[in-house]
Amino acid sequence: MGKLYLVPTPIGNLEDMTYRAIKVLQEVDYILAEDTRNSGKLLKHFEIMTPMFSHHMHNEHKTVEGLVKRMQAGETFALISDAGTPAISDPGFLLTRACVEQGVDVECLPGATAFVPALVNSGLPNDKFVFEGFLPDKKGKQTRYLILAEETRTMILYVSPHKLVKTLVEFKEYFGEDRQVSVSRELSKLHEETVRGTVTEVHAHFEAKPPKGEIVVIVAGKSK
Repeated sequence: MGKLYLVPTPIGNLEDMTYRAIKVLQEVDYILAEDTRNSGKLLKHFEIMTPMFSHHMHNEHKTVEGLVKRMQAGETFALISDAGTPAISDPGFLLTRACVEQGVDVECLPGATAFVPALVNSGLPNDKFVFEGFLPDKKGKQTRYLILAEETRTMILYVSPHKLVKTLVEFKEYFGEDRQVSVSRELSKLHEETVRGTVTEVHAHFEAKPPKGEIVVIVAGKSK
């Protein structure tokens, strides 16, 4: 019986790659990558020569069954995403679930995940929190907001840079202008920035200075 490794990769700074992650990627039979062009640069940097195949949201439904059979036959695979931990708002869940259901061993290495440093450095309560990932684009967005408006735990969201200002306007409508938020962008990279304050204050900042890069938004829960 083979095995599936879920291997986190840096969200920006390559020095966040762990020794163990490099060792696993060197020793498995194959690497499954969300974008082989992007991951190819990472593997080249760490001199990892393991064969790599594409595994992303557009093909994972078709490839999962075949991959599980290959692992049942003894092959070992490592799954990586473009950045961070696989299956956290990235491909990986379907393959992991199929492996678990078919008795294939799955091991997830600890490592980079964007929402953890964003939550910890937000200054907002982190003893209880809820991870929402990306909100629906259109269908279901209002329903989701109405539910989140009553959420008392700290909320974690991923937001595209071109949607951040609009999202903060929606926060005003559903959460109120004085709700505390923290926006972290480009975590671990050269231009890392965290902006904290009320929804109104943070909205004013990014309206004047349009954001770029990967963004994590932390929102305080509703006061009890």
